[in-house]
Amino acid sequence: MTWRVPSLRHKVSPEEWQARVDLAACYRLVDLYQMSDLIANHVSVRVPGEDAFLINAYGLLYEEITASSLMKIDYDGNVLLAPDFPGGQQYGVNRAGFVIHSAIHRARHDLACVAHTHTWAGMAVSTLECGLLPNTQTSMRFAHVSYHDFNGVVLDLSEQERLVRDLGDNNAMILRNHGLLTVGRTIPEAFNALHRLELSCKTQIAAMSCNSPMVAVPPEVVEKTYMNYQPHVRRPFGVLDWPALLRKLDRIDPSYRD
Repeated sequence: MTWRVPSLRHKVSPEEWQARVDLAACYRLVDLYQMSDLIANHVSVRVPGEDAFLINAYGLLYEEITASSLMKIDYDGNVLLAPDFPGGQQYGVNRAGFVIHSAIHRARHDLACVAHTHTWAGMAVSTLECGLLPNTQTSMRFAHVSYHDFNGVVLDLSEQERLVRDLGDNNAMILRNHGLLTVGRTIPEAFNALHRLELSCKTQIAAMSCNSPMVAVPPEVVEKTYMNYQPHVRRPFGVLDWPALLRKLDRIDPSYRD
């Protein structure tokens, strides 16, 4: 990085600081796995014990984000804690990001993390009438993925109720003509879902591009596979892979921890 944001560690609780480190790591991983969109899109996490969440400052690349550069806002969009950016630069929070993320954080206290992307594969599948096909083992994890119809750029608070309703109890949603969204009880869980949903979309686009008939899996096998991915039959997603991913980031650039 060419500039450094002063540390906020002394201004927040140990629990919030850990959430900041993990969220900054998630941003770096989204970028590392080529799911970022310049300064657009967002990953947010609920601040432990508070009616507030952390989100990226609008103006930073994902590769620049650190634990101290994250914005802390409440469900109404009020900034509770902002970083001291170098040069007196003032960054705010993207309106669309606030509307989408605050809707879920306010309504779903069982969830900690919300991730939203505009990847080429995710956007491509979001435009298909067929939606996401359960044509691979990985995509069968999302056999009951949610869908949210496009109604323009998400700037109006009236969209929030529909977002929460359409998500339902799922941990993944395809925003029609828009992109992908995943949620999780933890940051590792939400990132794992995002990575696998993105992979499912890429695989589908690759297979459809071959212009050859695809092998259809019987519905009962799809459903059985889907159930194998559910929480009651396996450990929570992210438990094993997150520490390994952090080690990977630490080898590349540990500044996300600052």
